[in-house]
Amino acid sequence: MAEPLHPAATHHLPAFVTAPGETDVLFVVMTIFVLLAVIGIGIFYFKLHALPEQMAHRGQKVQMEIVAVLALLALFTHNHAFWIAGLLLALLPMPDFMTPLVSIARSLDRMAGGAEPPAPVPVKAAVPETPPPGTAPPTEPREV
Repeated sequence: MAEPLHPAATHHLPAFVTAPGETDVLFVVMTIFVLLAVIGIGIFYFKLHALPEQMAHRGQKVQMEIVAVLALLALFTHNHAFWIAGLLLALLPMPDFMTPLVSIARSLDRMAGGAEPPAPVPVKAAVPETPPPGTAPPTEPREV
């Protein structure tokens, strides 16, 4: 078994030099720091990478899907042009093409003598009515 070093022999060494058989505190602290830094940078990278997709959620469904596909392409190909295109697409509002096209189709149908499609009838959800507070719920008749 090795003898411990005499304190007079190690007085000139820096504080981070560990004596034989003792725990290297600096190594443990730096290992924890590096692990936390790598995890933190990864979280930041994925949050930043998902930024265009989060911004597109307030837009139209088609716009959000295109931005999501561009973000996935940028993630898997490491091509920043896809990410920039997705970010620009998320920032710009997409014009509504469907409303004028539906209006044109209805007008052409009326001009051709077709019947106007019936307006959709709102369906009332079957919600059981609750009795007013303080009254007993109605009971069903039982067979005897």
